[in-house]
Amino acid sequence: MKEAQVTTAAVARPPISAFSWKRAGIAIGALIVFDVLINVYERLYGFSKGLDCSSPEYGSYWMVMLLAELFLEAITAASLWGWLWISRDRALERLAPAEELKRYWALGLFLLSYACAAYAGTSYFAEQGAAWHQTMIRDTDFTPTNIVEFYLSYPIYILFGVGSLLYATTRLPQFATAMSLPLAVLGGSPLMNFPNVALNEFGHTRWFVEELSVAPTHWGFVVFGWGTLAILGTWLQICPRVVALIQHLYHGKPFASAAEIIKDPQGSVELTTGA
Repeated sequence: MKEAQVTTAAVARPPISAFSWKRAGIAIGALIVFDVLINVYERLYGFSKGLDCSSPEYGSYWMVMLLAELFLEAITAASLWGWLWISRDRALERLAPAEELKRYWALGLFLLSYACAAYAGTSYFAEQGAAWHQTMIRDTDFTPTNIVEFYLSYPIYILFGVGSLLYATTRLPQFATAMSLPLAVLGGSPLMNFPNVALNEFGHTRWFVEELSVAPTHWGFVVFGWGTLAILGTWLQICPRVVALIQHLYHGKPFASAAEIIKDPQGSVELTTGA
């Protein structure tokens, strides 16, 4: 591997405020408040308005909610992902070390928010949905808990997951020219839970009347959910580059420039700082 570039000029360091938890706190706090409010709505109208899909109240309280969710999620996804792509950095080879370190911090906050959203969707709301279907008669695929779990909580974490993948590939040299397998699995595997919903509902309609946790139609949720463990591999890829940037910015050690990382992304996962 070629030697890392040595920088002798004064290095601009990012301000301490660049490493604030505020943005993640706002995102996670808003998510918690939203999930609590949704849960209150379920408890208020799940039993009183959600047991007969043929009733007018069901259409007013639940099917309208479903249509509103799908519409708003489509608009949000197009806006967020479109903005991340349109505002991408077109000169990554000239990215300053201080700015690169700030972006790694932003990616970390993005992934943290994604993890919290994924937990809410695939753990709390998923188990709630299983409990509901084990005790209530299923007269439609669009049950109250499914409307919240499959068509609300899943798309929310997918927004964060795909968003973090787009952020990394459009703003960090390490991910700009080569696809990271752990990052792709982290963003893509839980996303596949959403199309697996179709198989699950088809299976319950054709074969499994009872909500069995071991039903084959549920296996996909487990396998795709395990994809979140790829966050460990993602951190292992990120940490060496972050360490090299910190050593350069705060200790004056040589490092591989952004242009070199774009040409050799694999080299960024090795702790070679030229020391």
